[in-house]
Amino acid sequence: VQLQASGGGLVQTGGSLSLSCAASGRTFSNYAMAWFRQAPGKEREFVAAVSWSGRSTYYADSVKARFTISRDNAKNTVYLQMNSLKPEDTAVYYCAGDNSPYSNVVENIPKGRWSYWGQGTLVTVSS
Repeated sequence: VQLQASGGGLVQTGGSLSLSCAASGRTFSNYAMAWFRQAPGKEREFVAAVSWSGRSTYYADSVKARFTISRDNAKNTVYLQMNSLKPEDTAVYYCAGDNSPYSNVVENIPKGRWSYWGQGTLVTVSS
């Protein structure tokens, strides 16, 4: 399984960025996907998840109402639309794939189930 994240960059406070994560190597549409991020000197943290069908989503409180996760199973791609960005959103963003198929509940999926990881893409929000 390969996950290739892209779309990071430098943006000013209040701006927007859209991240993409292209998947290959397994049946993408059968598995939940998520975005995590890791800021300098901090642990990796959950950002958002989407169910295998795309009908269920779940967000960390810190990004709720600003970020939107979605997926296009025909393109084997998951997206993260980030609006109203803040300096504290600065981090390397990683996409991750669930190892359990057909999960409709994506709230609080155990960390151990996120078995597949992309290489990360850097998002920098300037103040």
